[in-house]
Amino acid sequence: MSFQKNKFALIAFLLFTTILQAQQSINTGIWRGVLKLNDSTELPFNFEIKKDAERYSLEIINQDERIQVSELAFKQDSLFIRMPVFNSEFQLKYTSTTLTGEWINRSRKERTYSIPFVAQANQANRFLFAEKTHPLIKERWKVTFEPETPDEYFSVGVFQTVNNKVAGTFTTETGDYRYLEGFSNDKKFIVSCFDGAHAYLFYAERENGELINGHFYSGKSGHEKWIATPDDHFELRNPYALTYLKPGYSSLNFSFKNLKGETVSLDDSAFKNKVVIVQLMGSWCPNCMDETKFLSGFYESYKSKGVAIIGLAFERTTDFNTAVSNLTRLKNRFQINYELLITEKNGKDQASQALPMLNAVMAFPTTIYIDKKGTVRKIYTGFSGPATGEEYIKFVKETTLFIEDLLHE
Repeated sequence: MSFQKNKFALIAFLLFTTILQAQQSINTGIWRGVLKLNDSTELPFNFEIKKDAERYSLEIINQDERIQVSELAFKQDSLFIRMPVFNSEFQLKYTSTTLTGEWINRSRKERTYSIPFVAQANQANRFLFAEKTHPLIKERWKVTFEPETPDEYFSVGVFQTVNNKVAGTFTTETGDYRYLEGFSNDKKFIVSCFDGAHAYLFYAERENGELINGHFYSGKSGHEKWIATPDDHFELRNPYALTYLKPGYSSLNFSFKNLKGETVSLDDSAFKNKVVIVQLMGSWCPNCMDETKFLSGFYESYKSKGVAIIGLAFERTTDFNTAVSNLTRLKNRFQINYELLITEKNGKDQASQALPMLNAVMAFPTTIYIDKKGTVRKIYTGFSGPATGEEYIKFVKETTLFIEDLLHE
């Protein structure tokens, strides 16, 4: 072998050895990560780094949820972590016990959306200043965001104390804030969540059984004020009454391309004499992810009985190939075997234009239920995901019974 070939072989071997040794130096176990939203606000969450043979992976921890992350790439002293489903990643410098760098979210409309990030190994507490959590006076709350302003809107907060932690979520008329986790005592209430696409932090003071002076931070720029009052009976508006067909319409009509570039229409023979569920969604949308997980399993159980599902994707890009890439990740993640169609439109306004028979698209997801004759029977705005507990159980039960009734018509 020539000297030149020996030289290149030696360099390659040393590089491989250096990378391998570097990988072996990072600690496994529970870490505490912090997104620095601004100079005074930090959003913490926990994750667990695991190692199987020579391969690393991690799990992001939010309450009962574990988000599996397998795409980790090491390069000298750098670590790149790509989130599943969502188009975001961490670009980090690392030692055995520290991570420093930034989280970059490419699913945002902004060209560059990044948040500084640091993490420390062997830190199981989400909030370092957390004292012993006291039981909440009430588990159900009437929540007012942006109180006494033109932008005021309402939510239902449902929380409980589990293993000295507060767990639950806020549900709005357009969806829920998924798995929130934190603590509460006689002075403060604070919960957070990070799922790869959204970073949420809710903070409030406790006074006379109520939550006051609340602040809600979403990412690096979103901020709203909120308050909450114990209320076992407050309900949001009926999600089946918010989006509806305009007078004169009884059915849907659309035609878009699937991931293979083939044009698919609701009038195609594949959907004739079937109960069809049309899901307005996007790969960037956490509530859509929760609904997709449910629908994927539901489809496998009911496709042989005459149920079809069509996902209409309103991505944050109008580029067809980019949308295909994003949706393919979603498809693989949740083993989706129903049609995903790319509308090449984005946002609620363009979704409303794409489906002019609807009064308006208020939220992603929005789900439309169509009987065997092609008649729209129900439209559900938003989604009550598994973090809502009883609401999710109720939704699954009611939806299953409704579809079975349509199948027997």
